[in-house]
Amino acid sequence: MSLIGRPVRRTEDRALLTTGGTYVDDVRAPDSLELVVVRSTVAHGRLRGVDTDAARRAPGVVAVFTAADVDLPPLPPEAGVLNQKMTTPVLADDVVRFVGEPVAAVLATSRAEAVDAAALVAADIAPLPVLIDAEEALADELVLHPDAGTNMVLKLGFRRPAGRAELHEGAEVVVRQRMRNPRVAPCPLEARAGQAEWGPDGLRYRAGSQAVHLWRGQLAAALGEPQDRVQVVNGDVGGAFGSKAFASREDVLVAWASRRLGRPVRWAETRSESMTAAGHGRAQQQIAELGGTRDGRIVSYSLEVVQDAGAYPRIGAILPFWTRTMLTGPYAISRAKFSSSSVTTTTTPVVSYRGAGQPEAVAALERIVDVYAAEIGLDPAEVRRRNLLPPESFPVTTITRARYDTGDYPAALERVLAEADYPALRAEQAARRERGDVQQLGIGLSTFVEITGADTRSEYASIRVDDTGRFTVGSGTCPHGQGHVTAWAMLAADVLAVALDRVDVHHSDTATIPAGGGTGGSRSLQTGGMAVREAALALVERGRDAAAGHLGVARDEVEYTAGRFRSATGHIVYWTELAAANDLSVEATFQPSAATCPFGAHLAVVQVDTETGQVTLRRVVAVDDAGVLLNPLLAEGQVHGGLAQGAGQALVEEVRFAADGTPLHGDLHRYAMIGAAELPSFETVATQTPTPVNALGAKGLGESGAVGFPPAVQNAVVDAVRHLGVRHIDMPVTAERVWTAIQEAIER
Repeated sequence: MSLIGRPVRRTEDRALLTTGGTYVDDVRAPDSLELVVVRSTVAHGRLRGVDTDAARRAPGVVAVFTAADVDLPPLPPEAGVLNQKMTTPVLADDVVRFVGEPVAAVLATSRAEAVDAAALVAADIAPLPVLIDAEEALADELVLHPDAGTNMVLKLGFRRPAGRAELHEGAEVVVRQRMRNPRVAPCPLEARAGQAEWGPDGLRYRAGSQAVHLWRGQLAAALGEPQDRVQVVNGDVGGAFGSKAFASREDVLVAWASRRLGRPVRWAETRSESMTAAGHGRAQQQIAELGGTRDGRIVSYSLEVVQDAGAYPRIGAILPFWTRTMLTGPYAISRAKFSSSSVTTTTTPVVSYRGAGQPEAVAALERIVDVYAAEIGLDPAEVRRRNLLPPESFPVTTITRARYDTGDYPAALERVLAEADYPALRAEQAARRERGDVQQLGIGLSTFVEITGADTRSEYASIRVDDTGRFTVGSGTCPHGQGHVTAWAMLAADVLAVALDRVDVHHSDTATIPAGGGTGGSRSLQTGGMAVREAALALVERGRDAAAGHLGVARDEVEYTAGRFRSATGHIVYWTELAAANDLSVEATFQPSAATCPFGAHLAVVQVDTETGQVTLRRVVAVDDAGVLLNPLLAEGQVHGGLAQGAGQALVEEVRFAADGTPLHGDLHRYAMIGAAELPSFETVATQTPTPVNALGAKGLGESGAVGFPPAVQNAVVDAVRHLGVRHIDMPVTAERVWTAIQEAIER
């Protein structure tokens, strides 16, 4: 019986739940030093000097470094299309540009000594004007990178057709809404950490990385070393959500300091450091405009985006590209316009975060669809029903050149409405409004599509069998909670027709895995998993050749079944016998021909206290379609995690800055993260529309909740108080924002 589609429990979990994982900070190389970063407490200022004398004299201190000591060039932006004049020094040199920027590094024989000594470092910073509003940065009145001469990092556009009047021609109604997609902190359970050790063969860097091979290239380039002298290896990784996709300036600093001192160096940031310096997500200002007819047909759509890139342009500055790509979502929209400007500000740099540019597109579109529905007096479900792409239209290439492989978007909508008993919810809402209840009910929808495996990078896998009959899979992916060990073992065991517990999985080490694209963008199963499957198929063929020689028959007379080879004459040979006499190992590379496009429909039910603004999330109903599911148990876990993260962004999560650029949410005492107590049980439905892009028919799933669910919650909250005159409330829809919106509507 095939393992594909069976709910197999994660084999990784026994160790994690008993003895515990082995993370970066759990490993200490002999004679290692502890590195602590001294960070700027000023958002923007002239760095006139760094006094390290007292720190150098402190107990246990071996070295204190400032920018003057670091003989490395500044780091370029992570993508070539970004403004290459906006480089990042390893340690701040003459200017600091955000609170949390590294200005010095203290190395001592223990972490406690390094922390104490770091407190003795005095940075002399003359404050300069701050710039925390991305829209203000557009004016270039204060330029943060003088060599660039502008704050503009990247500008994107799209228009079909040209001109505003032509865009909305035929529209009887045009609605417009300014909205914010809030800046959020990724908050992986394990914050960033690294350990560097140099030997005769070069650098061995222990990391918590999403892509060890990418990190190897980055570290080698930054340090001026050939790649074959850099090894990057992960142990267990406690989450990432995009924030560990690229090596950071701190990682470069750790590796450089180890080389400079000739000793291993360890570093692990605190939670406060992670919140202020590890990178943030989202941070878009948006203006959406939609034109349509009075009977609910969408004619046109426009979206203007200002992307806050933070102080230095990292990968977050390029993410509006994916906002543009997914501009029209699941709807049949033939006329659209898009423009985006990514600009620098005196804030924490923006990195990738679960969904990376696509949740921003879905949030804008799904919110403006509800604004349009309210304007014309139609139910939001009906507006969606009238505009979703029909199933017979697939494959679809949108006007922004996104290619949707397969889908049945109307079916997902109808399924979520049926599962939630939508008519009954609307009836309850009407009754509460009629009674004038303090506790009002809101129902919010989101229908969405996303692109997964969008960069179509190839992925590597290997597999070998030893003379004990154990199979070892090597994978170029880098799991950090997804369940790859279980999934890849399932794929290999299914092809090989052997027991799951006979398959071991190795990953995340550039010394033993020669290539890999890493893990991110929901690419793993459709690339890494397919590479494992291809390797297993190739191993069977290699075994068939060996079996033919062993049995003395022609190759085509050997069949493979039930984990063994049988000749036409009935003679049998096992893997153990073949492996004892042959090298039975293979490598495979899978090159996807295209991305895949999972889709779904999410519904949120909230209760809003109209006297206090307090929001309670009462129900979550999610229909997700990610093609054929390898392991429904793993899939449901990914959906649950995404929904929780999406609810957090919609309801409570936001990083804000004071007028002087100081983060107001620099730790978990002040940054609200959603927990189990704030969430109802999730009602999930998995439909399966296979894709032709890979032999499994599988699409990505890891980001769907974070992509599709936030606007469902936001729409539900606005829906609960729309009868009071409230038109829009920005995320996060906190009690303060809801109460304020109600009061402003009353005053109008």
